[in-house]
Amino acid sequence: MKNPVPRISDTEWEILRVIWAAHPATTGEITDRLAQTDPSWHPKTVRTLLGRLVEKGALTYTADGRIFRYRPLVTEDQCIAAASDSFLDRVFGGSIKPMLAHFAEREELSAEDLEELQKILARRRNSH
Repeated sequence: MKNPVPRISDTEWEILRVIWAAHPATTGEITDRLAQTDPSWHPKTVRTLLGRLVEKGALTYTADGRIFRYRPLVTEDQCIAAASDSFLDRVFGGSIKPMLAHFAEREELSAEDLEELQKILARRRNSH
């Protein structure tokens, strides 16, 4: 089954995070929020990326004269799930066991991290 969530680029993620945090949002509001963390954002770039996200079906907008108000058509959780599935398929052939082993062996995991993982696994085990 094909996932209805479109593939989102890194810069599109930044735009979506702003809109997920507060919507509807105008192009100016989105640009201002992005510029707070990275002043290199240009309004034309933001407009281009907003247009792409609308074309992909990730956003919709309402127009009030020359003011466009954007709101998401996909949730952050949906996009995270789609990106995670894509990563798992591309890098680990769709198999979660080697992915978990890879990260568990390569990353520094604190006792708190390990405890949280154990809780997640226990919940999964109990739900089956």
